[in-house]
Amino acid sequence: MNIANCPRCGKIFAKGVSDVCRNCLKEIEKEYELCAEYLRENRGATIYEVSDATGVSVRQITKFIREGRISLMDNPNMGYPCESCGILIREGHLCWECRTRLTKQVQRVTEAMNQRESKNEAQREEHKPGTGYWIKKDQDKEKTDSIRPLKD
Repeated sequence: MNIANCPRCGKIFAKGVSDVCRNCLKEIEKEYELCAEYLRENRGATIYEVSDATGVSVRQITKFIREGRISLMDNPNMGYPCESCGILIREGHLCWECRTRLTKQVQRVTEAMNQRESKNEAQREEHKPGTGYWIKKDQDKEKTDSIRPLKD
């Protein structure tokens, strides 16, 4: 049996099927019933209107939607906030604009990493052992410099 603190109220509870304690689970169920009842009467409501009317947080309503407990098909104006910019969306975690921006950023970083790797590869090829030269003072001659190949 796992013992944990409830993320909602902080009380210690035996973690089992639910991630929250029994009291919070009951509160969540009451919140769901309030939302479901309000939406039955006000099908055109937005998530903010539901939150204001019921006192349930937008975050909790979003969780109900993601869990499939509140259907967007039955509520045409219902959506939940994009996790990046907050604009209302009906699927996924990010709106189209944020997803596009993030994809472009990932592509730029990937290209920069590939260019850096290519540059490093070229430098490794350039500096293979046994291909360089070094200068050594020849002690037999009158201390003149001579160029000799490096040896491994």
